[in-house]
Amino acid sequence: MISYPIRTALQSNLFDEVVVSTEDDKISDIAEEYGATVFKRPEELAQDRSTVVEVCVHLLKLSPFTNVDSFCCIYATAVLLQSADLIHSSKMLYEEPIADFVMGVSQYNYHPAKAMRCDKDYLQPMWPEYSKKQSQFLPEVVVSNGTLYWARRKVFLTEKTFVGSRTKGYIVPEKHAIDIDTVDDYEKAKEKAASMDRD
Repeated sequence: MISYPIRTALQSNLFDEVVVSTEDDKISDIAEEYGATVFKRPEELAQDRSTVVEVCVHLLKLSPFTNVDSFCCIYATAVLLQSADLIHSSKMLYEEPIADFVMGVSQYNYHPAKAMRCDKDYLQPMWPEYSKKQSQFLPEVVVSNGTLYWARRKVFLTEKTFVGSRTKGYIVPEKHAIDIDTVDDYEKAKEKAASMDRD
């Protein structure tokens, strides 16, 4: 699976180097086979509670990356992402108004302001102030879709987040966005990939 985002990153011609951080030997071998440089992840950053931010902070403090201006964190499960997505989203970092971060996002199928919570036997509006508003009058919202984050190195190391005060959202085309956490997600990814092959 990891070969797909590696190849996409290389095909974009945006990067001086495509880096994979892992503690797994098999993943290391695959990543190197497809052209990535592998950095061994410390054991303390390979735990269930380890975060992507912690891994990126670790890498950016290594000597090969101390002069990096900006970087892109591409999730290993972003198997449908295209090089055009990387190219278009990278431009958003420098277009006026300039940003410190760019996040891959998707639009909601159903507006989250209409969410209901289970209160004993009955449903109650999660946010009553929005429950009677028509959808067209609700604020425009998007959600991170687990594909990519661009960041300026200096700001990222200071704020230690991918969501700062100057964050833009790049709407990843629906057919390019998949966040694989479950077997069902994996099956959906295969279906989307097959339909893309037919296009």
